[in-house]
Amino acid sequence: MIVAFAKTFMRLVRIGGENGWTLYDFDAVALCEMADCLFSCKKLITFGGCFLCLINSNLVYNMTNKIGLTFLLAWFAVMAIVANYSYDRNVPYRGNTGDEYASKMCRLDIAYQPDVQNAPVVVWFHGGGLTGGSREIPSGLLTDGMVVVGVEYRLSPHVKTMEIVDDAAAAVAWVFDNIGKYGGDTSSIYIAGHSAGGYLVDMVGLDKKLLARYGKDADKLAGIIPFSGQVITHFETRNQRGLKPLQPTIDETAPLYHVRNDCAPILILSGDREKELYGRYEESAYFYRLFKLLGHPDVTLYELGGFDHGSMCAAAFPLAVRFIRDHEKK
Repeated sequence: MIVAFAKTFMRLVRIGGENGWTLYDFDAVALCEMADCLFSCKKLITFGGCFLCLINSNLVYNMTNKIGLTFLLAWFAVMAIVANYSYDRNVPYRGNTGDEYASKMCRLDIAYQPDVQNAPVVVWFHGGGLTGGSREIPSGLLTDGMVVVGVEYRLSPHVKTMEIVDDAAAAVAWVFDNIGKYGGDTSSIYIAGHSAGGYLVDMVGLDKKLLARYGKDADKLAGIIPFSGQVITHFETRNQRGLKPLQPTIDETAPLYHVRNDCAPILILSGDREKELYGRYEESAYFYRLFKLLGHPDVTLYELGGFDHGSMCAAAFPLAVRFIRDHEKK
């Protein structure tokens, strides 16, 4: 039934084009993988029965638009209980700095399966424009025994942008040093985040100085997965300088400034170009094109048609999971 449901939406896919890959809602493979993941959980029998009843009532045939599909995916995310995960919460990733604000904010949560070893690791950074938000562990990443680390960091205006970026680097360095205790494989660490979090993972993965400060090599990362991340100078940095959000700038605080052809594999995810924030798709497309022009061997761009800046995560998580699965096979 699940495979049949996925095939119902195969024709919603449009792939290809000069600017990378464009995906309208989901491709069938990603949808199948997500469904298989959900239904492999031991605690989903009741939910599975309800879902089959909905399918038998011809709901699938009525869901021919993006709103219906998005609703169904949201239902999956809310209702699914992911089995066998344990949590270690509120773990500090900086030593005693004597800074009360840093001590409060520089914390992370870890989700892991105690009986799994050598698992891939995703370090997840929340969004919020570098001024808001809090750490989270997305349910869309709790699959395949992956260890997921949700990071919190200091925010503007309490600190400057590059201090926030340094928090992100410190958190990733902590993961390299400690994730083995949670069954994570230090050779399979992926960094991912949405919006401001996407900006942070781009900076940490591309500017090698940031992790080198903590004795780590950014090229040891297994992958970089920005969800709608800003790649020009972040708008909050420009705001701190008195510039307007639509005044573009590229300097050393911009991921575009640090594009190189030898960084870790990178999956660039964007919402619909007509619905994204501040031309974020066009930024992502130029980011992708620079990697290609420089000869990077493993860079992919997806545009998620019909999804705006906030809702694009629902469509992006299955693609991120598939990217990790594919790279773990190599």
